[in-house]
Amino acid sequence: MKKSFGIRKDGQEAHLYTISCGNITAEVSDHGATLVKLFVPDAKGNVDDVILGFDHPDDYTASTTYFGATVGRNANRIGGAKFTLNGVTYKIDANDNEVNNLHSGFDPYKNRLWDVVSHKPDSITLSLSSPNGDQGFPGNAEIKVTYRLEAPGILAIIYDGVCDQDTVFNMTNHTYFNLAGHTHPEKAMSQVLQMPARHFTVCDAASIPTGENRSVEGSPMDFRIPKPIGQDINQDYNALKNQGGYDHNFEVYCNPCATLSDPESGRTMTVETDCCGIQFYSGNFLEGETGKEKVSYCYRGGICLETQFYPDCINHPDWVQPITKAGQPYHSETRYIFK
Repeated sequence: MKKSFGIRKDGQEAHLYTISCGNITAEVSDHGATLVKLFVPDAKGNVDDVILGFDHPDDYTASTTYFGATVGRNANRIGGAKFTLNGVTYKIDANDNEVNNLHSGFDPYKNRLWDVVSHKPDSITLSLSSPNGDQGFPGNAEIKVTYRLEAPGILAIIYDGVCDQDTVFNMTNHTYFNLAGHTHPEKAMSQVLQMPARHFTVCDAASIPTGENRSVEGSPMDFRIPKPIGQDINQDYNALKNQGGYDHNFEVYCNPCATLSDPESGRTMTVETDCCGIQFYSGNFLEGETGKEKVSYCYRGGICLETQFYPDCINHPDWVQPITKAGQPYHSETRYIFK
């Protein structure tokens, strides 16, 4: 099903596209290739929308939250808003504290109207052309993202791209989850997270990696044994104080790389990916935004589990690199599995 999502400030109409499979339904907009709604049953069969979002495309454009957004060409941060590729230094937007680059720049993909390539009952594919120099990145890139619902209870997000020059491809989805339902932001921190990650990436106060990947052993960053997200979030630990809570990259060395559960509703979500890292963000910058159904999204009212390359990895050559060669395909898949 296709319906209007409203007229944007530029006069263009955005749309919502519904996809369903089994007992899960999603709504995706061509505005930003955004995941707007995700309806999932709880243990008793009660269905709720489990992601944060807005009711109009202009709200997504105005907000810095990146609710449900497709992020590219590069997710997360690049230190100093520059990188060197094939001996050429590229300067990109310093849109993060006027020093660093966050989610690629001032004109992010989340604010653009994407083309719908295919819309089937259980999937939608959207495309975007990104010209040479767009956001400061090299090469003319053709990008696609597919949202596909698979039985039983799986949301797959699939990214594809190709470029006529060597370039950076490091895409992710910035959905904020709340398995109690988006209308209950006060319950987000009581949800239980498990991640088998043995190391996390240490960052400075500007959230730029120092180069250290530190063991989680004996720290509040250790989620190898399931625990409520809020249990240790306010501990006197430098990594938490620097980022105002959890906003860190964790290694992915096995799948599932994360499992989130809500004890009250009985909903559980596991994450599987082909990426090397997962950014766990505890909604530390939510400030009471008025979201869908006029819900006020309070501080730490939702969490993100963003699969991606390590932040600023382009400036750390000893880490796995986000470079795709000219003419070669970029492909990445992540699955959120609900039970």
